Amino acid sequence: MTKPFKILVTGGAGYIGSHAVLALQQAGWSVAVIDNLTTGFRWAVPDSAAFYEGDIEDSALLEQIIKAENIGAVMHFAGSVVVPESVTDPLKYYNNNSAKSRSLIESVVAGGVQHFIFSSTAATYGIPEESPVSETTPQKPINPYGMSKLMTEHMLHDVSAAHDLNFCALRYFNVAGADPEGRTGQSTAGATHLIKVAVEAALGKRDSVAVFGTDYDTADGTGVRDYIHVSDLANAHVLALDALIAEPNQNHLLNCGYGRGFSVLEVLNAVDRVTNLKVVRKMEGRRAGDPDSLISDNRAIMERFPWQPKHADLDEIVANALAWERKLVEIRGE
Repeated sequence: MTKPFKILVTGGAGYIGSHAVLALQQAGWSVAVIDNLTTGFRWAVPDSAAFYEGDIEDSALLEQIIKAENIGAVMHFAGSVVVPESVTDPLKYYNNNSAKSRSLIESVVAGGVQHFIFSSTAATYGIPEESPVSETTPQKPINPYGMSKLMTEHMLHDVSAAHDLNFCALRYFNVAGADPEGRTGQSTAGATHLIKVAVEAALGKRDSVAVFGTDYDTADGTGVRDYIHVSDLANAHVLALDALIAEPNQNHLLNCGYGRGFSVLEVLNAVDRVTNLKVVRKMEGRRAGDPDSLISDNRAIMERFPWQPKHADLDEIVANALAWERKLVEIRGE
């Protein structure tokens, strides 16, 4: 069935955004991408998607894209995502994640776009007193990254009340893995995600993997996190779009995770299993602000959307990440 409009994906040349483009196209949507290629890669965007190199705060460019491409919904992934960097350079995060989102939302409203899906984060919860974490858990960010994302959630809430726009903010837990067909994956140099770091170490790109803290109140003393495969996450965005179109007066604020966690050592053991190697562990002290356990209560998204994760097996997540890391060696000639 012919779709009524096109979807604009901001940051569509980046890690999660490029997977969302593939998921949208798989669902029959036509897609346009805007990315300034600061951390994204032009080759990550399929030729079948219209591509605009530019910044989301460029209101003239946004106006042009919305009109020329018949944009009816926006999926917003563009932004900065490294938590420690947000602490040392907070103004960068409040600019990239808050101020530029405000500019984008203004362009969306001016262009008559009615649906907005936002890439939010579990970092908006800070150090929650409960785990699993539900959508009603108090949001008390402890770093500028989490706060910059929470500010955008608030903006969307207020703008939705004043204008003809509904939105879905998806609060991600720990995103990992890569497209099972090997079309895209986490490609940013110096990435800090554990599974990415671990498969780099397995391939000799790093000497070891740092384990930050071994005295947490967990089964093996290392921090426990809820790892979600990026393709399952991308599919959740497509379902969010369907829900916004079906109920134009309804907004959604939802966790995205599997509702179960793995410790750092359990993840590294999975990497050992998949690679048949032994990744060197380097035990270090805790990082400030790291909770013992951060697991999603995902009942709301499971009840509200027909979301059925297909890639929840930890070894599969690791295997996909490893395959992509090997492919990167070919792409870059490393």
